[in-house]
Amino acid sequence: MKEFVLIFRNSVPEGDKPSPEQMQQLLTDWMNWMGGIAAQDKLADKGHRLSMSEGKTVKAGDVVTDGPYTEVKEFINGFIIVRTATIEEAVAIARECPILHIGGHVEVRKVVSPDDQS
Repeated sequence: MKEFVLIFRNSVPEGDKPSPEQMQQLLTDWMNWMGGIAAQDKLADKGHRLSMSEGKTVKAGDVVTDGPYTEVKEFINGFIIVRTATIEEAVAIARECPILHIGGHVEVRKVVSPDDQS
């Protein structure tokens, strides 16, 4: 089995805030989706959400800017790691991600071990 990181990216248009009911439904959808992955024994790491309000970007030349979001229109919301036989299977899991219903997308990347030459 291989491990793949599912990176959740999203952008939030200014003034576009979901209602409490929409947030609750989204949370329920996420919990059900994650529970389904875990039930299949394919959840290698439940990952973490990443802050939208606290972050810095460090660049060469001792340049430090506020968060990644000052220079991009989308941001990384968080990630999980799944364990599947193929990238196609990881993509199939990503296709069911609730973030797709709110304008986000999922990047699927293979975790490369030190001895992996791919």
